[in-house]
Amino acid sequence: MLRMVLKAPRTTLLAEVCPDPEPAHGELRLRVRACGVCRTDLHVVDGELPPRRASVVPGHEIVGVVDAIGAGVTGVAIGERRGAPWLGGSCGVCRYCREGQENLCDDPEFTGWTRDGGYADTVIARAEFTFPLPAGISDLEAAPLLCAGLIGFRAWRMACEGRKVERLGLYGFGAAAHLLAQLAIHQGQAVHAFTRNGDGAAQALARDLGCVWAGGSDARPPEELDAAIIFAPVGGLAPLALAAVRKGGIVVCGGIHMSDIPSFPYALLWGERRLVSVANLTRQDARDYLPLAAAAGVRAQVRSYPLSAANAALDDLRRGAFVGAAVLVP
Repeated sequence: MLRMVLKAPRTTLLAEVCPDPEPAHGELRLRVRACGVCRTDLHVVDGELPPRRASVVPGHEIVGVVDAIGAGVTGVAIGERRGAPWLGGSCGVCRYCREGQENLCDDPEFTGWTRDGGYADTVIARAEFTFPLPAGISDLEAAPLLCAGLIGFRAWRMACEGRKVERLGLYGFGAAAHLLAQLAIHQGQAVHAFTRNGDGAAQALARDLGCVWAGGSDARPPEELDAAIIFAPVGGLAPLALAAVRKGGIVVCGGIHMSDIPSFPYALLWGERRLVSVANLTRQDARDYLPLAAAAGVRAQVRSYPLSAANAALDDLRRGAFVGAAVLVP
């Protein structure tokens, strides 16, 4: 197998050739067809998420075909197309797992951080943490759904829980936001897109997808928002989003890492506004989201790279050199 390995934070990924791994009990092996390049991968590579092992293969938006099955695995067939997301395993016994919050598990596994991920032509995954993928969505289009799509979906459900959301703001219009915008618009919401100041390409994509407004992140939207979701890892956006939502509104922080949130006047929070975070995802999120995304016609705008160009893809993501999502193809 060929894999791209991170030996230490803030270093270049190195290409390695090694024998194909064999699945252990409860695991399966996927021949990788596509793997998305996610901002969380940048947090791992840049050391913003501290290393959990001596070296690791990043990547957690994995689309592959099953070509080996370990003992104890049922309901999976050789040749089946499946996806492997960020949550690579949970303990099943801690308080959070018992209460249906495996995304908060005390002893979790994460694909591409605590276990090797999909920047490779072959990957081993726990079978029960992989999912069949809807037909009609290509490998390249499916890959970003497995994290950018899923975390956006989880954040969106939190933003809409217990309240009617007609006007939704999305801060940081990258992979997650451009996927969620399509679903939210399909559900009848008016989406307002906030981008880096001067990012005309992202604003044009937002309008093309049907957003009612697009502008810089420090701009005030033309109307008060019912809810806002922050995807960019920039803590300074929290006060701006709070200022944009109505009384009783909610701001959801959707990233696994964010720079410090600056102090802000209490008046921005007053009026029963809420500032909350969303963490990781659950298997049920995937079961709910994937068919819903397919039915809504959600499609990723993709820039593809060969696996050997993983470092270039990460650099382009870091620089904001493309709109939509990047995907590696072995």
